[in-house]
Amino acid sequence: MKFLFVSTFPPTACGIATFTSHLRNSMIAALGLAQEDLPVLAVVPPRETVPENTFLRVLPKEDREAYREAAEWVNASDVDVVNVQHEFGIFGGGEGRYLLDFLSRLEKPVITTFHTVFSRRTPPYDAVQEEILARSARAVVMTPTAVRYLVEQYGIPPEKVQVIPHGTPAKPRFSREALRRKWGVSGRKVVLSFGLLSRSKGIDRFLTYLPDVVRGVPELLYLIAGQTHPEVRRREGEAYREELQRLVRELGLEGHVRFVDRFLSDEELVELLAISDVYITHYPGLEQISSGTLAYAVGLGRPVLSTPYTYARDLLARFPDLLLPYGDRAAWSAALERILRDDAYRRGLERRLRAVGRQMRWENVGRAMWELGKALAPGVEVKTSHG
Repeated sequence: MKFLFVSTFPPTACGIATFTSHLRNSMIAALGLAQEDLPVLAVVPPRETVPENTFLRVLPKEDREAYREAAEWVNASDVDVVNVQHEFGIFGGGEGRYLLDFLSRLEKPVITTFHTVFSRRTPPYDAVQEEILARSARAVVMTPTAVRYLVEQYGIPPEKVQVIPHGTPAKPRFSREALRRKWGVSGRKVVLSFGLLSRSKGIDRFLTYLPDVVRGVPELLYLIAGQTHPEVRRREGEAYREELQRLVRELGLEGHVRFVDRFLSDEELVELLAISDVYITHYPGLEQISSGTLAYAVGLGRPVLSTPYTYARDLLARFPDLLLPYGDRAAWSAALERILRDDAYRRGLERRLRAVGRQMRWENVGRAMWELGKALAPGVEVKTSHG
């Protein structure tokens, strides 16, 4: 079977690109597939370059005609199943509607993985999402709540939507203490947030909670890891990071906050999660139906604190104490201090969260996606390099 991904793809700096790369690599590793069994149609933003190779073809984001040509190329190819990794902003046209030009001409079965699903119909995005659903043989989402949203809003049969969780990595090879020495955080209580920096992460408000916590936990160190989001940098340069740095000085937190302002490999992200005592997502918006970094933290058994956006509510359904309202300084300060000071409580959380994370290993996610593809391409002879 030949399984085509339509998505952004590294070296493009984008969460969907990273997700697709991880999913694809997990399928290769778990199933013994060749690179050419999993071709990629890579959506490339203006002013970026992604080199083509034996498995990757470029789709210029804002070239509408290229979407039509890409569909004809897929139709003429030996691709059996197409998987669209969907986020409105990664495709060209308003609300990413150039994707519809591609789908309307496509003659192969389509699985669409939705990374954004709104809790209610939201013009003008809903019309685009409705047409994508109509042209997809299956929709994939990462939580049961997202299934309910799609079924209720668009009247599609529940069996058309499948939950495949966000994947999580394996534990790092080195001991936690060795990694803490490597990152220069020995003797510190490490709070971590990670991801492409933008105002939608709520870090500015979170910083205002820390003076209260530092009084009780003077060894606290907050690591803000990740580069500024490329779209944010294009619009305003490093203005937001500079605002955060000013706020750190105003709050007297210079010895308690460290920026890791560079591209971080997957291995480095896993190491940072391993050395952290608590991972936080403090998003003001509550609609988000996936978070790769929160999935990774839980997968590695790290204690987490989060605002109650959709994905966090589903993932942490058995841990209501870890979901805190955005802007509630007293609740966040108390919860942080408890995790950082109470070792027995923290270790208990680690054990329980690790059990949740075991079901989300990338290899299991990759197998589930491949099996779904096989179900939509009946009669296809499935070959792997193992036999």
